[in-house]
Order: sequence, then structure tokens, then C-alpha cells
Amino acid sequence: MLDPAILTQLRSVFSKIDAPITLSVRPSSHPKQAELQTLLNQVASTAPTIDVRVEGRAGDVPRFGIVADGRATGIGFTGVPGGHEFTSLVLAILYAAGLGKRPDDSMIARIRRLKGPIRLRTFVSLSCENCPDVVQALSLMASLHPDFEHEMVDGGLVQDEVARLGIRGVPSVMYGDTLVSSGKASLADLLTRLEQTFGTEEAQAVALGHVDVVVIGGGPAGVSSAIYTARKGLSTLIITDRLGGQLQDTKGIENLVGVPYTEGPALSARLGEHLASYDIRLLEHRRVARVVPGQPVTLELESGETLTTGALIVATGAKWRQLGVPGEQEYLGRGVAFCPHCDGPLFKGKDIAVIGGGNSGVEAALDLAGIVRSVTVLEFMPEAKADAVLLDKLARLPNARVVTNARTASIDGDGQGVTGLTYEDRATGTLQKLVLDGVFVQIGLVPNSAFIRDIVKTNRFGEIEVDGKGRTDQPGIYAAGDVTTVPFKQIVIAMGEGAKAALAAFEDRLNAA
Repeated sequence: MLDPAILTQLRSVFSKIDAPITLSVRPSSHPKQAELQTLLNQVASTAPTIDVRVEGRAGDVPRFGIVADGRATGIGFTGVPGGHEFTSLVLAILYAAGLGKRPDDSMIARIRRLKGPIRLRTFVSLSCENCPDVVQALSLMASLHPDFEHEMVDGGLVQDEVARLGIRGVPSVMYGDTLVSSGKASLADLLTRLEQTFGTEEAQAVALGHVDVVVIGGGPAGVSSAIYTARKGLSTLIITDRLGGQLQDTKGIENLVGVPYTEGPALSARLGEHLASYDIRLLEHRRVARVVPGQPVTLELESGETLTTGALIVATGAKWRQLGVPGEQEYLGRGVAFCPHCDGPLFKGKDIAVIGGGNSGVEAALDLAGIVRSVTVLEFMPEAKADAVLLDKLARLPNARVVTNARTASIDGDGQGVTGLTYEDRATGTLQKLVLDGVFVQIGLVPNSAFIRDIVKTNRFGEIEVDGKGRTDQPGIYAAGDVTTVPFKQIVIAMGEGAKAALAAFEDRLNAA
């Protein structure tokens, strides 16, 4: 199952494990049980500290938990963690052994303040590219919290339960029968939702002091800004949800000058390496709750930490745009989805709609058409905006159609999941209804500027208005990248704009001296 190259890598990765790790497998007569046993035996063969034991009451599906030094860690898997989830298995073993990349002490304390007991299951698809991030974040929390259990569940093996719970999107994090989180989520997202669901012990605010430059955002613009200010000798700190930002979700990159081909996660790792070569403090898994302008600028983080800075550079990028119609939030993960690659398999043989007739919407429809029974693309304008070659491909499919001049009015459901969609025919003003099982929203991006929109001037799209050097209308506050009015949202442009904002901050500091 695992090729020799992977086994060699695992020997190196697991070489530092010094405590006994047991992969405790529940007996089962399921056809996948032998596959699970083979996988785990191969993993265990790479380190003398890892063993596999079959024990406990027999179950209907393959399942195992991780035990460290004789103690249950709370980390479990239902199914065979192959595909994208193999990395989740490797990291879970490292977390159980007290290894692997950890958040900083402040974030660990925040995780441990969650009120237990916490018992979660994350339903995944092994083809889902967003699922491992959620599984790994929750496994990490389970390894750090004394009363926290988390189990990855391959939804394909428990389809009756998936249907009973009304799950129509992955990853779906469940607490009993209650949906806690659905879709792509970072550690910071999940921690915030768990705090809201389970409560948290009160913590005192932590003052982090003063820094010459604070950069909010860890994507190409933010990292570029931080490197340039650090090179100018300014003390620099980055606050980010995740290093790499939107790059983490980007596939092939072929237009970064000097780099013929790379992929988002690889480029994110290179950004992190470059950042680490300078004396730049990184606060990951953080979000800014409040900005107080002035000299200095004061920042209050959702984590309860506060700090001040002489120059603030906002490089927070953009996120998927939502419709903002009734039913969208209510049925998120229960028929409303944003990722056709992740959630498409859950709609096999069903009727779905894609909102948005641009390239991303039509590409999503083309991908989904091979899985679903029918796909309807709804475009707000009189004509779809996608490239002609994509529209021609869609027109040749027997189970796809495009409806133009259509304004989505609501996403309809029965309390358990999506049952349809209501749209306005803009040409006649009449309301039309579609009977559907799912809706994929593909209407572009919205800038991540909400936390500072009342402080700096923004345009009607929420983009921060900047001058030619990245200055906003507030002294000491700069912005760069996709969150700004600078046209053409490209990696190479974001990097240049980040450097420009950093140089402007340094220039202004010199002039004020």
C-alpha cells in the first residue's frame, strides 16, 4: 500500500518518538478492515516505538484510536485514512507523541481554557482537500486538552448516518447530532466556534508591548511587507490566521515571474522559510478584533492579547463571496457549498444549481456535471461572463443548462437540508422556483476588511483605498494586496504592493524623525 519512498520518509519523521505509541484497532468484519490493518502495520514498521493491537468490542466499520504511553489520547479514526487523510494520520501520531508543529504558548492556553467534556466527530470525504486541515486542527486540540476527543469519520463508510444527520457537505464537525462547523475552517475558526459552543474559562488580557511595524496577513503581500520592514531594521510582527493565506488553496501557479511552476502549499512553505530567516515575530492562528487609530495604533486581538505599533500594514486578502440571501447560512453544509471538488461526490445523482456564470461557476458546473443528475447555472446578468470555450463545453452537456437574468432570492429547505431555490427573473420580475438538492455558490471574492472598514476609507466593494505607495487615509495605517483597490489580484502584484507599503512606512518614519 505504501511505497518504499514513503516508508523511508516515515522512518525519518518518526525517529524522534521516544514514548510508546499504540494504534488500537477495533475488530470488524468490514471488507475494508484488512486494508486498514495493512496500512497501520506498514506505518508501525517504520518505528520501534509504534505498535498495532487489535482489541476491544467488534464494530461494523474499521476504526482505531491512538494510545500514547498507555493513555488514550482522544484521537480516533473511523475508516482507512488514505488519500488526503494519510497526512492526518501521520500528524496525529506525532501529536500523540508530543511532537509536530505546535501553536505558541498563548494559543495552547486558549485551547486548554475550553470547557470540557468535548466529544467531536468530523465527517470527511477522502477526496476532499479541505478536510485534512480541519481533522488535523482538531486532533491537535485533542492532544493538548485534557477532556477533548476527536474522531475522523469517512462518510463513505457510514452513509446511513450521514443521511440521518443530514450532512451534505464536508468537512462537517458534529457534536452529537449538532453541526458545529461545516466546510473549510482554520484552527482559529474552529477554536472560536468551540468557544461559542462549549464556553471557555475567563482569561486576563495579555499585553504584548510595542512593535515598530505590525503586518496583518500572512499571504504574499503580508510576508513581503514584513521582510522589507525587517530588512530596514524595524522590529516587525505578523498576525495571521494561517501562513500563506489564500495561497494554501491555490493549485498550479505558472505566472509567478522566475518560477515556471509551483503550487500554493509549496509556495506558502517557501514564504515561511524566507520569513524565518529574519527576526520577525509570527503570531499565527490569530485575528484582530479591533483597531484603535492614533500614534501609536492599538490592536486588540480576539485571543485577548493587545499591542501597539507605530505602523500598521493591512494585507488580509480576500475570501469567498456569499450571496447574503435567506437560507444560505442556515443550510451551510446541508446543501449549500462552496467547493465543488470537496462536496461534489455527496451530490451524486442529484439535482444541483451553481450560482455564478463566470469562469469559476462554469468550471464548477463542468466538474459537477459528470457526477450529478442535473446542474443549472444561474447568472445575474443578461449574459454569462465565462469564457466562450467554457460556455461551449457546458452547452454540449445534456444535463446542464444556463439561466441568465436570474437573481437568487432565497435558498429553500425543510429544516434538514436544501430542497430548492427561488430566483427572480429580472426580465419579467416574476419569481421562479427550482427543486434542488444542493447549491454551489461561485460568485467571486470579497476583501477581508470588515475589522477595519470603519477606520479607513473603502470603496463600495469593501476594498481599502490606497495611494500609489500603499497609504490609507489614516496616518500610520497602510494596506497592500487583494484587500485594496489596486487592480489585478495576482500573487506577483501582491508581493510588489507589500514591499511598496513597507517602504512607504519606513519613509514616513524617517520623515517624522
